[in-house]
Amino acid sequence: MKYENGNADDLKEQFWKALAHSPFVFVSLQSSANDAVPMTAQLDKDANSAIWFFTSRDNHLAQMGPATCTFAGKDHEMFARFEGVLVEEKSRDRLDKQWSNFVEAWFPGGKDDPNLLMLRMDLGEAEIWNGDQSLLTTAKMALGMDVRGDMAGKHAEAAL
Repeated sequence: MKYENGNADDLKEQFWKALAHSPFVFVSLQSSANDAVPMTAQLDKDANSAIWFFTSRDNHLAQMGPATCTFAGKDHEMFARFEGVLVEEKSRDRLDKQWSNFVEAWFPGGKDDPNLLMLRMDLGEAEIWNGDQSLLTTAKMALGMDVRGDMAGKHAEAAL
C-alpha cells in the first residue's frame, strides 16, 4: 500500500485505510502504560470517532479509562499513536455488528459468554507518520545525506 504526502486530513484518511488493512494495535491504559497488549481493532467505516475491542472481564483493560494505542501498518509505511477513553459498549446491536468467527474463537461461550467484555474507545488526539520513503530518499540515507526535507509533510497531529 503506498501513501502520498499531504496534509493532516490526507494522513488521517491514509491511517484509517492502513488500520482497516491491518487492524492490530497495542493498547495500554494510561494508568498502567507498561502493560500494553496486542488487540484487534474492530472498525466501522461509518463510525470515525470510535473503535471497538473484545476482551475478557478479567483482563486489566476491563478497568477502562484513558488509554493509548500504538499502530504500525502491515507494510511499515504508516505509524500512529492515538489516545482515547475505553468504556464498556453495552449495545447488543453493536456487538452483533462487530461479532465474527475470529472473535468467537476467543469466546467459545458466544455472544452471551459471561467473561466477554466489549470495549469502545472514544477517540481523541493522534500522531500519524507516513514512513513511506522513495528510492531517492533511501539512496540519500545510504550516502548519509540530509533527508529531512524529503520527509516533510509525512507527519501530522490530528484529532481522530
